[in-house]
Amino acid sequence: MPTKKEVFTISELAQEFEISTRTIRYYEEADLIKPLERKDGEQRLYNRKARVRLKLILRGKKFGFSLSEIKEMIDLYDVNPTEKEQLQRTLEYGDKKIMEIDEKIEDLKILKEDILKIRQKLIRKITDNRP
Repeated sequence: MPTKKEVFTISELAQEFEISTRTIRYYEEADLIKPLERKDGEQRLYNRKARVRLKLILRGKKFGFSLSEIKEMIDLYDVNPTEKEQLQRTLEYGDKKIMEIDEKIEDLKILKEDILKIRQKLIRKITDNRP
């Protein structure tokens, strides 16, 4: 039975998630993930927990959450492994994000209507000015 890999290099994670090593270091600086302890000059190594956190960070970014929101949601799991608080906060942020998306959709609909009105005026102007 194959064993699951327990330790990952920064390059392996970067390749797996198709991001740069710089991005991973940035998430490290933002205190979102932590490498295993290392001695001077040794390569950064990450455990499975850090890999999972990285996956959650990237998923959160995909959904448009800020890094501070992502950090709060992930950190809640560390405080309460039952996940209830984390899930509740995730729902709250998700609902907020849905409202923001709905507002953007409405703004885009209004913008589209305005552009279509201007378009019609321009078409009329062109056709009215024909010899």
